[in-house]
Amino acid sequence: MAKKAVATFAAKAGAKSMVKCIRMDKSPKTGAYIFTERLVEAGKEKDFFNKK
Repeated sequence: MAKKAVATFAAKAGAKSMVKCIRMDKSPKTGAYIFTERLVEAGKEKDFFNKK
């Protein structure tokens, strides 16, 4: 099960626009849910959510 949350950040002059992605994964050891947060470039969110 994956939880998808995307927050956008304003790009400054010359900077790439970044988004903060939060994915919920199930830990293989304990079975508890863990949250993975990462800042990724806009347009590459699908790659982040498709990785396991």
